[in-house]
Amino acid sequence: MSETVVFSQLSRKFIDESDDTPDDAQQVIYYGLAIGHHLGVIDCLEAALTCPWDDYLAWIATLEAGSEARRKMEGVPRYGEIVIDANHIVMLANAFDAARAGQTAQQREWSSHMLNMLHAIHQENAIYLMVRRHRD
Repeated sequence: MSETVVFSQLSRKFIDESDDTPDDAQQVIYYGLAIGHHLGVIDCLEAALTCPWDDYLAWIATLEAGSEARRKMEGVPRYGEIVIDANHIVMLANAFDAARAGQTAQQREWSSHMLNMLHAIHQENAIYLMVRRHRD
């Protein structure tokens, strides 16, 4: 059995407008959206980065021991998944940027990709990453 860690990035959102939804229910969905609630909104995530499990563990081990960034990334082995959103971008960007000096070429490539994904979140706060452990 192989294990990987997959970083999925929000690619788009859409409103579930199935034909069998009564008009009254659709109005509740639109009202909810208008006041900031996400009733009936479906997030579409696309895989943006995949790392083999052992390589992921070695990569996050290059982050400063005991740092908030490392604890965040260690959530994947601890809980099976984490969410990275606008609240995490500065902390993680600083940590991955600082760690690049001591990383292998592959780890530096992943860190660069991570920095690009964090930049995308910075540009559009609605974007987020779902990072999950997958067992094949």
